[in-house]
Amino acid sequence: VMGGEPEVMLDKALEALGGIGNFVKKGQKIVIKPNIGWDRSPELAGNTNPKLVKALVKKCLEAGASKVAVKEAGGIIMPANDEKYFKEVSIPGGVNLKSAKIHEALIEADAWINVPVLKNHGGAKMTCAMKNYMGIVWDRRFFHQNDLQQCIADICTWQKKPVLNIVDAYRIMHQNGPQGKSAADVATLKSLIASPNIVAIDTAALRLFNQVKKLDMAAVGHIGKGEALKLGTTNLDNVT
Repeated sequence: VMGGEPEVMLDKALEALGGIGNFVKKGQKIVIKPNIGWDRSPELAGNTNPKLVKALVKKCLEAGASKVAVKEAGGIIMPANDEKYFKEVSIPGGVNLKSAKIHEALIEADAWINVPVLKNHGGAKMTCAMKNYMGIVWDRRFFHQNDLQQCIADICTWQKKPVLNIVDAYRIMHQNGPQGKSAADVATLKSLIASPNIVAIDTAALRLFNQVKKLDMAAVGHIGKGEALKLGTTNLDNVT
């Protein structure tokens, strides 16, 4: 969806996918996972656009969710700054990563929605839906020491997959990611991509990124590795 404000584009995307009720059921506890790792204003595109997060929280509550993360729209913010909030889970489908400590909020939730912002990233080359999983684990050092691209694909095989991925591409950070230095690192694309298919959504996001700056699929190795692990398809012609 292109050309609107975040709330309007979210409406259009959910409408096209049959409504929020296809993903969130009455009484469910829902975790929304934005990318919120940086002390940056929305204009610098370091984090998922707060307007999008707010609109999504409201949608989930309207759909009858019992609990949703984030304050202003009536949800709750979960702390994640201590290992005590994370629990060990098995990742049987992983190649290099066989277990990980994942935030208890996701383990206990009925469903979760993955809401990354599209950015350049020093190590992973691009951070989007698959890379956003690194925000749900405690020990990220292991990823960097054991083939980052493979570990990103591995963590996405965890059995509790997001019911929906929503990519915030209202503003994208095309260089100096993931933190960014200035407004020169940002392009305003006023776009949003939504899909339950995590490999397809990152493939589509990469195409969008390429309209601003050239980035080969091969460089973003976790996308192909995710396809190899049967997490989705990079062939967008095969996806309705």
